[in-house]
Amino acid sequence: MDASDFPGGPSAQGSDLGLTHLLRTTDAQGLAECQSGNVDITSLLPAARPATAPARPLRVLLTTDWWEPVVNGVVASVQTLRRELMALGCEVRVLTLSQGWRTRREPGVYRLGSVSAGLVYDRARIGMPGSRRVLRDIERWHPDVIHSQCEFSTFVWARRLARTLAVPLVHTYHTIYEDYTHYYSPSRTMGRKVVASFSRRVLAGTDAIIAPTAKVSRLLRGYEVDRPVSVIPTGLDLHRFRPAADAAERADAAALRARLGIAPGQKVLLSVSRLAKEKNLDEVIDMVAAADRADAVLVLVGDGPYRHELDERVDALGLRERVRFAGVVDPAEVQRWYRLGDVFVSASLSETQGLTFIEAMACGLPLLCRRDPSLAEVVLEDRTGWQYETPEQFRAHLAQLLEDPHRREEMSLAAAEHARATCGAETFGSRVLDVYREAIGRRTPRIIAPQAVVA
Repeated sequence: MDASDFPGGPSAQGSDLGLTHLLRTTDAQGLAECQSGNVDITSLLPAARPATAPARPLRVLLTTDWWEPVVNGVVASVQTLRRELMALGCEVRVLTLSQGWRTRREPGVYRLGSVSAGLVYDRARIGMPGSRRVLRDIERWHPDVIHSQCEFSTFVWARRLARTLAVPLVHTYHTIYEDYTHYYSPSRTMGRKVVASFSRRVLAGTDAIIAPTAKVSRLLRGYEVDRPVSVIPTGLDLHRFRPAADAAERADAAALRARLGIAPGQKVLLSVSRLAKEKNLDEVIDMVAAADRADAVLVLVGDGPYRHELDERVDALGLRERVRFAGVVDPAEVQRWYRLGDVFVSASLSETQGLTFIEAMACGLPLLCRRDPSLAEVVLEDRTGWQYETPEQFRAHLAQLLEDPHRREEMSLAAAEHARATCGAETFGSRVLDVYREAIGRRTPRIIAPQAVVA
């Protein structure tokens, strides 16, 4: 049996799900006879359908604590995956948390009632005891695979449903929690030990793990996680994230710059990020101050709990005329804001893959970022941008970009080209679907083997 023969694969023979069907339908006496060798297990499988029989679409349940209207990398990744899986012919539903205590159902989305956990992490929520009606509805629908995207409230449901339905549980590890120790532990060393132990326990119950970058994969190995790991970067809609294509889009970018009070001759250093301590935006502001470029303005797109501290830092450094806080923007229009930039800047070391880096690159912005292993395949040195370690390196690379228009144009074209070659959403969806098929292929014989041994 080939894994590609499962639902959603290239073919669907009648015996494709026979072992799973056997597990669910054969009674205890039948299994005992199989174990004794008196009955050939193949006689209990359903008759093969003709090769031309239509296959039922693969059913995928995505579970996530984060969903719209929240704007972050997890939401963007799950939305992209949902869209691409549906384009590939899968039937997809989402299990997430409501923004209030009431459980709600929308087309293709279950929202479980939840309460705020904002004191722990900005905009975070904790799910309340689940609705039996939702649970029964999902069980009747019977997904073929469950793909969890968060390790907390909805993961509990994902694990429970996977066990009840005897289907694979795939998990994407989005967050490097040890970079968030300041929220829960005064000691980074102790925080890392807690994260490693927590990650092992959570991931032990999964059939496969998806890591957005090789950095995350290495981190999980360091935590002694022993489940199969596939490195699959989140893909982008490259029809949306791209450089300005016509005069109207260029005029729109100019209008956004004017709205922020940026003079026509000034260059824009752009950051798109949640304003949180772990994003290390203090360093970005310090770098801009050290570079001392009157011809450049730093634009911070986003908001968050660290906004007040960043405001105070800007004032303390006398940078009020060189920094603009743009605030939160509509996620559907974020590509417009990338297009007003000339260079994308970041000092974050807490990224699993840095989705905003990829979005900026796809929109034609060279990258000037703090050195981080997660960016090794994104920031191609001297081609799509640079990674810096010292203020002197930041200042030198920034000068190259701002003082040589031809060089900046070359790097802009290279950035957009590299994004087109490596970051397409279609590839993302196809590779995740391959992980599902492999997980289904591994799990079926593993479940049956202890219960039915062919003589």
